[in-house]
Formats: sequence, structure tokens, C-alpha cells
Amino acid sequence: MTTSPLPGALAMVDIPGPVLDPETAAHLRRYGVTAVCLFGKNVESAAQLRTLCADLRAVLGEDALIAIDHEGGAITRPTFWPYAPSAMALGAADDAALTQDVHAALARQLRSVGINWNFTPVLDVNVDASNPVISERAFGNTPALVSRHGRASLAGHARAGVAACVKHFPGHGDTHLDSHYSLQRVSKTREQLDALELAPFRDLLPHTPAVMTAHIIFDAIDPELPATLSRPVLTGLLRGEWDYEGVIVTDSMGMKAIDDHYGRGEAAVLALKAGADMVMALGRREVQVETLEAVAAALDGDLDPAAVQASVERLRTLARQTPAHADLSLNPEDDAALMALGWERGLSVYRDPQPPAPGSRLLLVCERYAYRENVSERGVDADTVAHDLGTLYDVQLHAYDTADDLDWPALRRQADDEGRTLVLVTTGRHRHPALAGLTPDLHVALYNPYAALLVDAPAVITGGFRPGARAALLAWLRSPHAAGPRPVFAPG
Repeated sequence: MTTSPLPGALAMVDIPGPVLDPETAAHLRRYGVTAVCLFGKNVESAAQLRTLCADLRAVLGEDALIAIDHEGGAITRPTFWPYAPSAMALGAADDAALTQDVHAALARQLRSVGINWNFTPVLDVNVDASNPVISERAFGNTPALVSRHGRASLAGHARAGVAACVKHFPGHGDTHLDSHYSLQRVSKTREQLDALELAPFRDLLPHTPAVMTAHIIFDAIDPELPATLSRPVLTGLLRGEWDYEGVIVTDSMGMKAIDDHYGRGEAAVLALKAGADMVMALGRREVQVETLEAVAAALDGDLDPAAVQASVERLRTLARQTPAHADLSLNPEDDAALMALGWERGLSVYRDPQPPAPGSRLLLVCERYAYRENVSERGVDADTVAHDLGTLYDVQLHAYDTADDLDWPALRRQADDEGRTLVLVTTGRHRHPALAGLTPDLHVALYNPYAALLVDAPAVITGGFRPGARAALLAWLRSPHAAGPRPVFAPG
């Protein structure tokens, strides 16, 4: 007779801080939790993170899954390792070997502290310029480009001994809403989905150890339920039609696309019935308990024991293929030059921008403070941008709090009267409508690449705001043709 597992075998939780306190450890043991997702709140230093992972493994067991979103670009929780280029920067460089090397380095960073599951690569095809959550997290806007670099990312992770996880299945690229805040619907035909959204996922399944679901309704497959809760999507399509045998994990069940429409516990059970192996029960302790108790009740009733056992075995296999043991021989600093090369190769141009001559006078217009937006870290502030550009130019900074505040005609007159080149630097995750039609002499898109489509000016696009991106920008400003022709930003 097979004994039902504890509910924590099918749920991933998060923990409150940078140490594993006794109360949290008891909570994990009580429910038999074997998987934890780490966030910025859990990260202080490499030594601290290594200790935390060891403490977690002691509680979770040898089949522990310790996960994190470590995509590169804006989605990077640790601040003490060399920052990897964003997916879109790597897609712009379009060198699959470089992408494989960079993502192997990302995986080595994690392995050096004992994290064994990385929630990347993003296989969303970003075809909506107003997409508020994917943007530079995608390799690009064509299935072929996304597949090429997704394959390289998976190979890099496998090479470095860390489990990867593709996301957000069946695709979050053609959406104008963020599932952190609302439930989105995609009404394309199945043929259209096969040709675009689904193509990278299907192409890379043989190399994919795990798939993360999207909280989006796809009318052509299941017009009633979001993919995370949909048996036609997870079991019918992914398991049945495509014969996928790897792990299926949900995105966070605390996102409003799920939480505002379904009870937390009910949604977790629906996801497991749909075919998910593990639900992401993130958030306050009480909502974790609500989810775990609902799963416990379902294990004694609604859930098929054979399906549950198959899920447990898939998760155990994943953990044993890439154990959560820190490799002390790895030094992430060894990859600093590689990361810098990725940022430099990924810098792209739009409408043939020409840099101001070094030593010339600039009127720099930049948002004073870029705020953090849900899953992404906050961008760079205006003073930092001014300091960077001040190493090359005589910079006068005009910092604004919101783009609605800008008096563009007055700024244009000021620049002309003072003999300054008018430079707009955008540093936010979202494209502000008030940027539409602005006419600087040069636009620098330091975060969302698609801001270049709003601003009516030549642009240089870094694919991110991290130090490596800004160093690549300065190198281009000094000598725009030193590295040969730049990739041209092609929004589609």
C-alpha cells in the first residue's frame, strides 16, 4: 500500500528573510515541504546565501529544490555577482554560443551557493511593444530567434549542472496586461498559436527539464480557465499531444490573475488536477497554510494517487539530477569579462544615432527615480546616469518625477539657447504615454527597449540598466564604430 505524500511535496513556498528561523523551519517540516523559491528579501551576500541554502537543504531533505528567478538583466536578485545581460541584449547580439556561455555562468553563480533550480529561460515571443511584463526579458519577437537562444540557455544550464525552467507556457509575449495584476485572455486561433507562441516551447521540449505555466486564458485551447488551471492545456496539450515527461510548475498562485478570481486553496487543487506537478504557494504564512491544507485534503480525496506519485517522482528526479549542494570551487567573479562582453555585443541602435562629441555640452533629461515593478528590480536613478555621462561630457541634468511633468518645448529652447545636445534617457520598466513624440537629439533606452518606438528620435538601446549595460553605452559614446556595425533594433 502506497502512503500519500505530505502536501508540501507538491508545493513550493517562500520564506521571510535571509536566515532560516526556527518557526519557518518547523512550518516546512510540518507540511513536508521540499521546494523553496528565494527572492531579494532572502539575499544579502554569497556567504549568507550559501549558509541559507545549506540550512534549507537540511530541512527539505536531499531531494530539495531551491529555486530563484535569475534571468539576467533586470531579473537578478543577488547584487554581488557580475550582472548578466538581459535576454533581449543576447538576442540582439544573436550569437548562440555567447548566450550558452552567459547562461552557463548564471547557473555557475547559483551552483556556487547551492541553488539548483533557475526559473529561466523566458520563451515568450515578445510581439507586443506595450507588453508590461516581458519586454527585454524575451530574446526577441520571432519564434526562431527565441528558440535559438532558448536552446542555448538550456544547454548552458545543463553544462553547469543547474536545472532550468522555461516560461511562461503557453506564452506571455502578446499581452498588454500583466498577470501579476489582472487575468489576460489571448484569442488567437490554434494555428496562430502553433506558429508563434507555442513554437519555441514545442521545439525545445526534448531539452527542457521543467516548464512554468502562465496565468492566461487561451481561447483556442481552453476558453474557460487560465493555462495554470487548465487540464486541456497541461494534460491535453503538454502531456498528451506533445508527450512531455518533465516537471510542470505553476507561476506564483499569489498573482492577481489567480488570486482575484479563484480561492487560493481551490486554485492549487485545480492546478494539480489539471496536470501541474507543483504549485507555487508564495506569500504570507496564512496563505501558504491555506494552500497546503487544501492540497492535504485533496490528497485524501480528489487527486488521483497514480498522478500524484508520478509528480513526486518527476520532482525527485529533477532534484537528483542537479543536487542542491554548493560547489566551493566556483568563483563567479571569473565570469566578469564574459558578462561585460555580452552587454557590449548586445547594445543595439535604432534610426542611426550619432553620439555627441566627447567634451561637448549636454542637457540630460531623465526620470529622477525609477521604481521597482513587481518581478523586476528598479532601474537606475537620474543622478547615476548624470555621473556616468559626466565622465565624457559637460552635463546639465533635468530630472523629472513623471513624464507628465515635462515641458518639452521649454527644454528644447533651453538646449538650443545654451548650445547643448538634448539627450533623453529612459530608465523605467514601462513606457509612459507622455514620452510619445518627444524629439531629443539622442534617446538612450536604458530599460524598456520599446520606449524607442514612442520617442521620435534616433536611439541607442542597451537592453538593461545594469553597470555592464552602462559601461557598454559609454564605450559606444566614445567610439561608436570601434566594435564594427551595431545590431539594429528590429521591433517587428
